[in-house]
Amino acid sequence: MEARVAQSAARLARQENEIKLLTAEIERLKNFGCLGVSPSLEGLRDENAKLKYRLNFLKKSLQEERSKSMKSMININSCLQEIFGAAIQAAYPDLENPPLVVTPSQQPKFGDYQCNSAMGISQILLKTREQKVIPREIAEKIVKNIPANECIEKVEIAGPGFINVHLRKDFVSKQLSSLLINGVQPPATGKRKKVVVDFSSPNIAKEMHVGHLRSTIIGESMCRLFEFAGYEVLRLNHLGDWGTQFGMLIAHLQDKFPDYLTVSPPIGDLQAFYKESKQRFDTEEEFKKRAYQCVVLLQSKNPDFIKAWNLICDVSRREFQKIYNCLDITIIERGESFYHEMMKDIVKEFEDKGFVQVDDGRKVVFVPGFPVPLTIMKSDGGYTYDTSDLAALKHRLCEEKGDILIYVVDSGQSVHLQTVFAAGQMIGWYDPKVTRVAHAAFGVVLGEDKKKFKTRSGDTVRLIDLLEEGLKRAMDKLKDKERDKVLTPEELKAAQTSVAFGCIKYADLSHNRLNDYVFSFDKMLDDRGNTAAYLLYAFTRIRAIARLANIDEQMLRKAAREEVLVLDHEKEWKLGKCILRFPEILQKILEDLLLHTLCDYLYELATTFTEFYDSCYCVEKDRQTGQIVKVNMWRLLLCEATATVMAKGFDILGIKPVQRM
Repeated sequence: MEARVAQSAARLARQENEIKLLTAEIERLKNFGCLGVSPSLEGLRDENAKLKYRLNFLKKSLQEERSKSMKSMININSCLQEIFGAAIQAAYPDLENPPLVVTPSQQPKFGDYQCNSAMGISQILLKTREQKVIPREIAEKIVKNIPANECIEKVEIAGPGFINVHLRKDFVSKQLSSLLINGVQPPATGKRKKVVVDFSSPNIAKEMHVGHLRSTIIGESMCRLFEFAGYEVLRLNHLGDWGTQFGMLIAHLQDKFPDYLTVSPPIGDLQAFYKESKQRFDTEEEFKKRAYQCVVLLQSKNPDFIKAWNLICDVSRREFQKIYNCLDITIIERGESFYHEMMKDIVKEFEDKGFVQVDDGRKVVFVPGFPVPLTIMKSDGGYTYDTSDLAALKHRLCEEKGDILIYVVDSGQSVHLQTVFAAGQMIGWYDPKVTRVAHAAFGVVLGEDKKKFKTRSGDTVRLIDLLEEGLKRAMDKLKDKERDKVLTPEELKAAQTSVAFGCIKYADLSHNRLNDYVFSFDKMLDDRGNTAAYLLYAFTRIRAIARLANIDEQMLRKAAREEVLVLDHEKEWKLGKCILRFPEILQKILEDLLLHTLCDYLYELATTFTEFYDSCYCVEKDRQTGQIVKVNMWRLLLCEATATVMAKGFDILGIKPVQRM
């Protein structure tokens, strides 16, 4: 990009000014005759060297900023915030932390963006200085101090002090061309950080059920977003693979498959196996004693019992992997057993720092502000979930060196996790001002009766059954639309998988994760409204426009370099701006971890495209012959830009679109 990137313009304007001043100063110092005094030659040389060093430093800084910006998409909102931030600072240099409010305009008559800082500044001046200044005067002062930039065409002050911002069309056109040439790039995020995401986390010997669906889908999508934004992401599956329940499972294994050490036991239904062992544990006293002995031998790392434990874990892993393969989930197993050896040191560390109290034989830690203490050792000397969660927290902070830790766990664990996080701060493992540790909580999945989603018999819905039902219903939907008559068998299968799993994921992600949501196959497979089915159909239609006009990818790439995207029609302008809001959306989600914002954006983009396509001919045909008489290439490029952004949005959500549906 030849011109200075707009996002860096405001931040670097001062640096470029300083470069000019320093260059002039160097020239002045070279010409001793223009000085009113005769300083020593040595002093002049020192001063000259300092100025040159500073000049080179500033040039290098400017070059680095430009280089970074070229690799990322411009976040127009952030760019405008920097511009108005500089204007407010120039207008009110003594004002600390002035409000900076820039939002997209809801109506075209109010411009493209609005800066509404004047009202907030007016209130601050009244409260802190007892100065009564009307917001409109403040807005006028801000406008006078807007620095030179590439993105603003004009500003207007409306009402009590709203600043309406109109973007330059050549700026928007240039950013769209950059997107088409370079592809969708992430927003600039600064220093590369390490993110640790804890998600999915089912229990060994129990099947994944619908309750695991949300953590798995939300966690995967968060990982994809952070990876796209350039972060190093560690995806962790905190499996429930340790504890007293393994005693009864191993004892039952010994009885049912006595030769398990030499012949791999055919445990087909681990859920039934678990229920059998639990029933025996609850009713047979002798079996219960053996189960406790098995736990002791397992924890002492007896090889035979470790093998039995591994056999049981492997059966579960294979079942979990079937789910992960269906949903395209990538995750590293790091269960409770991984942290077992660390727990002794965790207890000792809390004891050494004086945080441990003994309560009825238990070792507990009270954390200020939380009513329920953490139990880090039971009265029998065993460890608890609290201990393993503390060990996991410390390992992720101190060994993995995570800058951001995200726990995608249901809302019911909120108090527990906040207590664990606070304990980590209390003992000095991390400073929340430096390291971000967040609980990305989510609500439960409800049935259409608004109660917890269960089978007709009242059992928990198995996740594998849910996915298979989704495949069946997706195929029925495609056949209802007679897609089986126009698609090849391979295309039909790809469409079935795309629709089934895409709709299940989108139905979850399109709801605010903090709320419960009602699971309904009928609603999620509806191709009207904000559903994956609607978006996937819209995407295939957009992709088909150029193909039906016999324009291939190579021709589009060539046009992207040569064509100027004309945005004269109001629907072209609206679509172009909507496309370029993508980095703003991603930046917001990186901050609040609310993925439904991306779903809302994709739906808005699809509906905005429909408005554009209905009003602006991309390909004109002869009404008599049906032959193509005109191809509007810049409008085809807008189609391509829309599809490119949608494809990246789908990728972040873990949805696989198809070219034909």
